[in-house]
Amino acid sequence: MTTDNKTIVTQALQQMVATGGTDALEPLLREDFVHHKPDSTTSTKEEWLADVRAVPIDRLRVEILHLLADGDHVALSTRRWLDGGGPGIAAVDIWRLEDGLITEAWELVEPLADVAANLAWWRTDAAA
Repeated sequence: MTTDNKTIVTQALQQMVATGGTDALEPLLREDFVHHKPDSTTSTKEEWLADVRAVPIDRLRVEILHLLADGDHVALSTRRWLDGGGPGIAAVDIWRLEDGLITEAWELVEPLADVAANLAWWRTDAAA
């Protein structure tokens, strides 16, 4: 199932970017889908899709850097940017699939403009 899960995740992302919308992604999410945020809060399928739709997907570009699968989990490391705007972000997404549907997602996002400062996150002095 590992290969199938990787295919499901990559096709969902590719179709979303190619079409500029979430129509291809939505049926791949279970109704009880949960998106886990870095601050330990969560969002439902509807809330997460609304957040995704707020992004100008038709201008979104995605470079897949790493794609790994282990059982029912798929990890994806990407660089994302908008045509004509800013340096973009680096993101790591972890997806859990069940019976061919995405049931959970975790996402960490780092603006590329903040990378240098974030590499010294533990420093508290003014020089950091």
